[in-house]
Amino acid sequence: MSEKERFKPYVAAYLVLVKNGRVLLLRRFNTGYQDGNYSLVAGHLDGGETTKQCIIREASEEAGIVVRPEDLEVVHTMHRLAPDREYFDFYLRAEKWTGDITNMEPDKCDELKWCQIDDLPSNVLPAVKLALGNINNNVHYSEFGWA
Repeated sequence: MSEKERFKPYVAAYLVLVKNGRVLLLRRFNTGYQDGNYSLVAGHLDGGETTKQCIIREASEEAGIVVRPEDLEVVHTMHRLAPDREYFDFYLRAEKWTGDITNMEPDKCDELKWCQIDDLPSNVLPAVKLALGNINNNVHYSEFGWA
């Protein structure tokens, strides 16, 4: 890497939507990545948007709901090493939203499901499972995928 060329990590945002102590999970389907496993409403930052703007966009695109910036709280940050790239993941919790939760991407998700945050299905993406466990234990930072 030259002196002028700097490392550029990927950035993703995850929505920890909470209702009565349960978190909304979605099961990946037909994406080519971790299909059949649960994750959260999430997405990559597109550039030119804040982390809150990203997760507000993703909440609308994936779950058909509106989340306001003032109702979002960053509850966890993860530095994650994936096989082909390095990520900084931001987990934002919301307990308020408007609209009915709807699977807006049935070509990418075959189930939306409320689960107890301390009793998650075994097939939650490992990094997401670690983050949710840390959130439940009030741990604000973790690393995943590093040897």
